[in-house]
Amino acid sequence: MQKELLKEAETVEEAVRLAAEELGVPTEDLTVEVLQEPQKKAFGLFGGTKAQVKVTVKETDPCKAAVAFLKDILSKMGVEDVEITAKEEDGTCALTLEGEDLGFIIGRRGETLDALQYLTSLVANRVESAFYRVTVNVGNYREKREKTLSGLARKAAIQAAKSGRKTSLEPMNPYERRIIHTAVQKVDGATSYSVGSEPQRHVVIAPSEDNPVKTRSRSRGRSDNRDREERPVRGERRDPMAIDRPVRKFVPRSNPMNTAEDIAPPERTTSETEIKATLYGRIDL
Repeated sequence: MQKELLKEAETVEEAVRLAAEELGVPTEDLTVEVLQEPQKKAFGLFGGTKAQVKVTVKETDPCKAAVAFLKDILSKMGVEDVEITAKEEDGTCALTLEGEDLGFIIGRRGETLDALQYLTSLVANRVESAFYRVTVNVGNYREKREKTLSGLARKAAIQAAKSGRKTSLEPMNPYERRIIHTAVQKVDGATSYSVGSEPQRHVVIAPSEDNPVKTRSRSRGRSDNRDREERPVRGERRDPMAIDRPVRKFVPRSNPMNTAEDIAPPERTTSETEIKATLYGRIDL
């Protein structure tokens, strides 16, 4: 069935009606684009033009509408030799592109492919005015990317569970963040959450609340804080008189030995050196 037609008439309404009759569809199922407004003849004799419209039959199948839009946009991108395979299942239309030199359609980390998928989803959802999921894939790129992200998430989750430290990943789209969250949930002792705003929103993988490593690190941190409070601050001087030190009992050098009660201490002896000393005289203590 023909889906597009150009028609001329005296008025726009007349041109649309004639196009609908020729296509065999009601006017409600047509998308109308006015190419030229009608102009009356001057003095009823000279000049004047008819109305010209371009009508397109509205697509009632969202998956077919997605395929048609994707083919049109790819042709405008200069991609002609591409085969689009559509598979509709459980309210989802999966479109797979096959061809040569389609790497630029994927883009950096799939950014171009995600943009095409987003635009195609908008077109498909306008058909029924309801949520309709569309996925666009080039070969098996999505499967490879999912496997890579799952491995990355599992490795980071195991490291977070063992070390008790968190790890921030690069910004990702919602689809890839869901892959990360799903993979982290399978690792005991680890959890994940998203932070930031688009387009810099990313996933943080951290130890879970019930992780024993995290509990021990918290306890160790509290004990370190207590020790830090008890230790003096660097640079702080203490009053030497305020320090309690044991006082030793004074023992005279002339009588170093203890004596018994009622016994006189031995007489102090004088050495020969002291007797012969002449400098400043001899001083008896």
